[in-house]
Amino acid sequence: QVQLVESGGGLVQAGGSLRLSCAASGRTHSSYFMNWFRQAPGKQREFVAAISTGGGNTYYADFVKGRFTISLDSGKNTVYLQMNSLKPEDTAVYYCAYQVRIGAAFDYWGQGTQVTVSS
Repeated sequence: QVQLVESGGGLVQAGGSLRLSCAASGRTHSSYFMNWFRQAPGKQREFVAAISTGGGNTYYADFVKGRFTISLDSGKNTVYLQMNSLKPEDTAVYYCAYQVRIGAAFDYWGQGTQVTVSS
């Protein structure tokens, strides 16, 4: 059983920055993947970024590469998504998801946090 608590969403102007947090608690594995997804109104959910807590490898969707950075605070079991140079099209509900390994199911999801970017 893993619980994910997200925070950090809000309203920001285009070109601004936000940092999202996802804190994991409960019976986590010694290593796992934490993913960020987002879903905008009327659009399908899409992958944003992921990080391996074991090796620190990171993965990014092409549309955020160079603007977003995913990172890990191992001591707090917390994953961050630093979002810079935000665009209106980044507006969405952002979710974190727990995955024990590549190819595994996304076993746990956060509640989502709203990010709104104004033009």
